[in-house]
Amino acid sequence: MLELQSGYVEAVIERALQEDIGACDWTTVALIPPDTRTECTILSQAEGVLCGVQIAQRVFQRLDAAIEFCESLHDGDLLTPGACVLRLRGRTRAILMGERTALNFLQRLSGIATLTRRFVDAVEGTGARIADTRKTTPGLRLLEKYAVRVGGGVNHRVGLYDGILIKDNHLLALGGDMHEAVRRARAHAPHTLKVEVECATLEQVQQAIEAGADTLLLDNMPLDTLREAVRLAKGRVRLIEASGGVNLQNVRAIAETGVDLISVGMITHSAPILPMHLEF
Repeated sequence: MLELQSGYVEAVIERALQEDIGACDWTTVALIPPDTRTECTILSQAEGVLCGVQIAQRVFQRLDAAIEFCESLHDGDLLTPGACVLRLRGRTRAILMGERTALNFLQRLSGIATLTRRFVDAVEGTGARIADTRKTTPGLRLLEKYAVRVGGGVNHRVGLYDGILIKDNHLLALGGDMHEAVRRARAHAPHTLKVEVECATLEQVQQAIEAGADTLLLDNMPLDTLREAVRLAKGRVRLIEASGGVNLQNVRAIAETGVDLISVGMITHSAPILPMHLEF
């Protein structure tokens, strides 16, 4: 599986199939003889960016190892209404049992990739990149972050274990001491991790720079404040990130302030599905 560990993908698919099929798909078993074979096609119903093809294929292969894929698009391909995403041939029982699970993965991941691409296109030429957050579906984070990459975005930290981000609640719990927070982070965390500090005011920006933060997360700042924060921090930290209240209407204005990265929670937590259906 491209950029995803096969063990993780197989486990996610197994849980999804068990969730849907359970002890038995009584309808399909009652109606369809075991040796019946079918050829069918998954079709797109909207424009967007395709994601999840190999995962959908693995869903069907788990139910029929001999299934054939006669035609297939690839992750990252642009879809139009009526486009053939995947044409397959195999045991009818397996196709019917896997249909909803395969479509759920395809529609969800393609929806994330599509919305991500819209944000990426909106900031084209500014130098800013679009990043995801940890606001993902529990158990599906790696798949959803993969979809962000397919859509042209970049991944922020995957979890709490692979990045240091000192947020407002950390500072409040520590009594608001920015220097002490950065010092403790450097003393306890692996040296390979950069220290990022969330800032809501220009005063905090100055404090974070003086404390030696590697990266600043400028949270929910008005555009004028954001521009001033970038002016203060440019060349004094490794990376400047903006977040909070980002949408397709304001993302370009945020990018034009000079930030390096814009994290957008909605590309994972609020992306609408990209509709598809399976036709026999």
